[in-house]
Amino acid sequence: MSEDSDMEKTEPASQRRLEKAREEGDVPRSRELATCLLLLTAGCIFLFAGDGLIRSLSGVLVAGLAFDRTHVFDADVLLTRLEGNIAEVLAAFLPFGVILMVVAIASPILIGGWLFSAKALQPNFGRMNPIKGLTNMVSTRALVELGKAVGKTLLVGIVAWIVIWREKDEVLALALEPMRTSGAHLGSILSVSFIAIACALLLIVLIDVPYQIWQYANKLKMTRQEVIQESKESDGNPQIKAKIRAQQREMARRRMMSEVPNADVIVTNPTHFAVALKYAETGMRAPTVVAKGADAVAARIRELASENGVPLLAAPALARALYKHAELGDEIPEALYTAVAEVLAYVFQLRAYRQQGGVFPTAPDNLDVPPELDPNNAMT
Repeated sequence: MSEDSDMEKTEPASQRRLEKAREEGDVPRSRELATCLLLLTAGCIFLFAGDGLIRSLSGVLVAGLAFDRTHVFDADVLLTRLEGNIAEVLAAFLPFGVILMVVAIASPILIGGWLFSAKALQPNFGRMNPIKGLTNMVSTRALVELGKAVGKTLLVGIVAWIVIWREKDEVLALALEPMRTSGAHLGSILSVSFIAIACALLLIVLIDVPYQIWQYANKLKMTRQEVIQESKESDGNPQIKAKIRAQQREMARRRMMSEVPNADVIVTNPTHFAVALKYAETGMRAPTVVAKGADAVAARIRELASENGVPLLAAPALARALYKHAELGDEIPEALYTAVAEVLAYVFQLRAYRQQGGVFPTAPDNLDVPPELDPNNAMT
């Protein structure tokens, strides 16, 4: 069961896989959206600017049919006139062609964004595989495309029949209108009917766009094994990284332990925590934590301190506060200056006793540790 679940594509595509698919030119696209936008744009153009286009084409037609005997027998003149007429027709259609070209280029931005990929232009001979072609013909995608084609045909046919049936009286009435007005009226009827039929495709678009996005996300889904493998390739093997982190922690612990023999005092809990402090009158503004640890590490710190003659002082509240609020290499918090000063005074007295003799110093008791810095008080 575990192997089956690992082989099933249940995980969403990673950012790396999405970027790779985009580099290969594979992004969600909806042909229905582009087609619908182009048809609606063309219909609106002819609805609002069709009169000017028709007048321009009529002028070209009239000018083209007006010629004299010289034009008929002179091929060069006819060719020049023909070139001029073609140029006028192209100039009349140019604004509309530019608008439609802009819409055709910009429509992909609405779904999948703008993309140009050289890899998509490279030949892919795998697409020429007849077996793969037959498989695609009976795939789910092929059935969906067939359903869309049938749906478009039925929908456009029904809407066209409704539009034509509604406009039949106006179309029949065109025969009674003057020639000049009937042409414009016919163009208006055709433009409105064209736009209405194109709007019918919006229903197909509202279904197709979410489906294309879902189908694209489903196609790029990954198995759990692929996710693990990609994580290994991009971030490194988790087991190796864990070993590296463990080695780094061990090296840091060793460096910390090497500072214990140089400490001035070890403040203990006395068994759960141990914090090593060092203070030099020159170069230090306040005592610094050079080592700290809990449980087994604390025991090792105490052991090293005993081996190297570093004084140990049992001050549970102070040890807990230092362990909680002071990091390695940091100066102690200002709120603990008074308590640590008493500890260091004891240490210096103990050091003097060991060197010169005299009265054995008394270890400080009831150190002034703010309650809010003691983790035990914070927990209660």
